[in-house]
Amino acid sequence: MSTGSPLLAELIDALRCLPGVGAKTAQRMAFHLLERDRAGARRLAERLGTAVERIGNCTRCRTFSEEPVCVLCASPTRESQLLCVVETPVDQLAIEQATGYRGRYFVLLGRLSPLDGLGPRELGLDLLAARLGEGEVQELIIATNPTVEGEATAHLVAQLAAAAGIRATRLAHGVPLGGELEFIDRGTLAHAFGSRQLLADT
Repeated sequence: MSTGSPLLAELIDALRCLPGVGAKTAQRMAFHLLERDRAGARRLAERLGTAVERIGNCTRCRTFSEEPVCVLCASPTRESQLLCVVETPVDQLAIEQATGYRGRYFVLLGRLSPLDGLGPRELGLDLLAARLGEGEVQELIIATNPTVEGEATAHLVAQLAAAAGIRATRLAHGVPLGGELEFIDRGTLAHAFGSRQLLADT
């Protein structure tokens, strides 16, 4: 696409690094910023530059943090005997916002995917094993996503827990609250049916 401006073309191309942003969406974003919100564009550029320079990873749980140890890991009110393993900081945030979980986290920053070059080392499983060996953790909650890669990752993490003599639990998967069976996909329904539980009062 010829824009008549090499800088504009470079801006559009740069915006395409965002997830779900194709050529047309990037073009709309670039034109909007230049036509209607140059102050917003400057603010975005400044914040993005600062974030890239100053935000790293927590040395304890690997989530995003400006400090060597993140706020959650440094908090004395969190329960150190509970450790929840998630794939990404977004998953961690979702659990924090939706549940009353008060334990600690370990963020894998991905899931097993040899084709993408993500193996046990890239996921920090050596660091997780070392943490499990410290003796504080009593329950490891595995909260990886219910995908093929997520399940493979969960299996490997469960093996680490077993080797350390720690109980591993997995998030329940199945029929969503308020869902109707006829509209649920076959894979979800089959998993829910296979993982059925005994009712407490029977």
